[in-house]
Amino acid sequence: MKKAISVLSGGLDSTVATSIYKDSHEIHGITFNYGQKSLKQEIDASKKICEKLEIKHELIDLPWLSKLGSSALTTDNELPKISINDLSNQEICEDSADKVWVPGRNLVFTAIALSYAESKNAEIIIVGWDKEEANTFPDNSKEFLENFNKTIAIGSKKSIEIKAPLIDLNKAEIVKLGNKINAPIELSYSCYSNKEKHCGICESCLRRKLAFIKSGIKDPSKYLE
Repeated sequence: MKKAISVLSGGLDSTVATSIYKDSHEIHGITFNYGQKSLKQEIDASKKICEKLEIKHELIDLPWLSKLGSSALTTDNELPKISINDLSNQEICEDSADKVWVPGRNLVFTAIALSYAESKNAEIIIVGWDKEEANTFPDNSKEFLENFNKTIAIGSKKSIEIKAPLIDLNKAEIVKLGNKINAPIELSYSCYSNKEKHCGICESCLRRKLAFIKSGIKDPSKYLE
């Protein structure tokens, strides 16, 4: 069977993206510890997802990344608070994204995934980048994907490609797809905080809530608010 490396945060997007390839590839899931508030919850979710999909899982520590920048994900800075109605306001969402931005995060994660792919003879790297996130996070965009693949083609001695099957989808479409392919989205964790349940008020939680509402699919998530 062909091999794949999955950059798995335990969130909705990476869970669905990984599930797409579970029957066609032998997948090695990697989750990163970069000092994020939600580390424990992300690890727990990722492990459960990998067990459900019957794939390997590994945690990679990047202690230095948390020391760069002032992201509310990795520091004591308060997480930005917006309302569900603000999700359609580009200016507000840009400001929120700036406050949680971790310098070079996806670039670092994907470069490390490439090292794993080369060493394990994997043909693809699976990521959960999507259209909705790309509106405020450039390292989720199709342009970033295409150019990273060009870099791999030049800089790697092996034929490896990043696969982002959700790159043209919004969150509601991702939920629909996950439901269709029986992805274990009920095990995923999307919250920015360190609560056992989803806080229900951070931007990531709000996007998750809205995605299930728009998709018409029952939300299996447990929220504090």
